[in-house]
Amino acid sequence: MSAEVKKTAEKQSFLAKPAVQSIIASLLCIIFGLLIGYIALLFINAKGANEAIITIIKNYFTYPSKAAALKYLGNTLVKAAPLLMCALSIQFCYQAGLFNIGAAGQYVAGAGASLFCALSLGLPWYVCLLAALLAGGVFGVIVGVLKAYLNVNEVISGIMLNWIGLYTVNMMLTGVKEVASPYTVSVANTNPSALLPSLGLSKFFSNNKYVTIAIPLAVLIAILLKVILSMTVFGYEIKATGIAKDAAKYSGMKEKRNIILTLFIGGALAGIGAAFLFLTGYEQWSVSQSSVPGMGFNGIAATFLGGLDPIGTIFASYFIQHITSGGAYLDKNIYPSQISDFISAIIIYLCGFVLFFKYFLNSRLKNKKNNAEGGNK
Repeated sequence: MSAEVKKTAEKQSFLAKPAVQSIIASLLCIIFGLLIGYIALLFINAKGANEAIITIIKNYFTYPSKAAALKYLGNTLVKAAPLLMCALSIQFCYQAGLFNIGAAGQYVAGAGASLFCALSLGLPWYVCLLAALLAGGVFGVIVGVLKAYLNVNEVISGIMLNWIGLYTVNMMLTGVKEVASPYTVSVANTNPSALLPSLGLSKFFSNNKYVTIAIPLAVLIAILLKVILSMTVFGYEIKATGIAKDAAKYSGMKEKRNIILTLFIGGALAGIGAAFLFLTGYEQWSVSQSSVPGMGFNGIAATFLGGLDPIGTIFASYFIQHITSGGAYLDKNIYPSQISDFISAIIIYLCGFVLFFKYFLNSRLKNKKNNAEGGNK
């Protein structure tokens, strides 16, 4: 084999790796998503489109001072942690062949449980966190039982529970709202013991008090899920159930149990995500809101952009939150801040072509390999 042919074979072998293909596909989705977003900005107001797309991409780097940039970097990380948990919820369930669109409702349930325990019962943060886990998990179990025993599509039951959860939590938290506003009372002022412990880096983030242990915990949970899915019997059974439920059943796996357990874990992850946000004191719940928080739905973008891999989802979650936060700095008199959500939606749509891209790339690599082998004969 000549040196040139060997070099070509090594290049093809590198491009044939699933991880490499996933990274390339994700980058292409990001590039095209930003490009389409830029075109939309041009249609709205061509003069400021360049500055607007740069602002979205830069996010906190738009601040001239380092202190301000670090402070708002902290804010982005604070919101990236719950987004990562929602993305992991969807990603984990997807491994079992389940589309957990109910992650939004499970997130709501976790928010309600954690805030009720914090504000009504005066419990410490770790109990509030456990309550959020259980509440989200219960919502997941309901979907799982309906799916496993009655074959109710998890998308339908999940969407219904999203709204049931929203209005239930609104009613449940009405007793702990501020007198003059629809928002719940401040956790910091009412029950400081319910606040998640600080990460101890407030000086680095310019005294940003919202940077807590939620951020490293979310990353550690992602790594743990990667290990479970890749190196354990349970992870193998989850993936086997997703690939072929009947084959898993006839091979001795308890497919109904796996479906219910998977959705419990998915719900628990989303519930914890809500606690990771509301127990920092960064946001307060509005008992008058009539729409489900977008965090659960943004998790769909993050998990597919991350190549349905827990580690990839870490970086994808940060990116989605980065551009979402960046959209808040646009001139509202000219551009809607939802343009960043539009870009995220385009990225989700483009992620549907990831499998096509991999098929196309593998076909090209196979043809080149055959041609190279034919030329050596």
